[in-house]
Amino acid sequence: MQNTSETADRARLLAAVLPHVPFDGWSESAFAAGAADLGLTPDAAKSLCPRGAVDLAVDYHKAGDQALAARVPEIEGLRYSEKVAALIRFRLEDADREVVRRGTTLFALPQNAALGASLIWGTADAIWTALGDRSDDINWYSKRAILSGVYGSVVLYWLGDETGGEATAQFIDRRIAEVMQFEKFKSGIRANPALRPLSEGLGRLFSSIRAPRPNDPRNDLPGIWAAPKETK
Repeated sequence: MQNTSETADRARLLAAVLPHVPFDGWSESAFAAGAADLGLTPDAAKSLCPRGAVDLAVDYHKAGDQALAARVPEIEGLRYSEKVAALIRFRLEDADREVVRRGTTLFALPQNAALGASLIWGTADAIWTALGDRSDDINWYSKRAILSGVYGSVVLYWLGDETGGEATAQFIDRRIAEVMQFEKFKSGIRANPALRPLSEGLGRLFSSIRAPRPNDPRNDLPGIWAAPKETK
């Protein structure tokens, strides 16, 4: 865990590297140039960011996630689906498109793909957390998995949007509408007498899955599962 001084130094290094990213990408060249701008030796810069520019790309992405909480008051009064759509738009509005484009290239590399996927998941989690999501079962995972897919596709669309964001906003609304249709489909399955036994059986199995516990010392795993109780 970083101390306060290291966090501040790393934030300054990120700010120094960012102007170089649109030209050099999240590369060692951009990292070295930013470090030089601050007067940092290569060793000092590497001590702050062992993975170099990759670490700073992660920091940039996470900073965007953390900023979402401050914009929640702007969505008061909207319907739930509209709140989700608004937070996705806010997340993109607060980002530099060329910097994100370079980040998309970085995290598309095979060695960084898993890290990129985890960052998208983190954005989905940040959105649901900002909305006050209290789910503690399989829904915790399904909500984030679905929204990760939506957000990932929206980012790719946004990177090619030349309409000033209007087309992206419409694309977001379409994707959210598709998710809502899927939710209606699931409700229909639960209401279908022929499929109810299967639905109830899966429900009992999934009811044993729990979301991660942030303060649990065992939280080195993605969640908790306990064998379902026998029904008499």
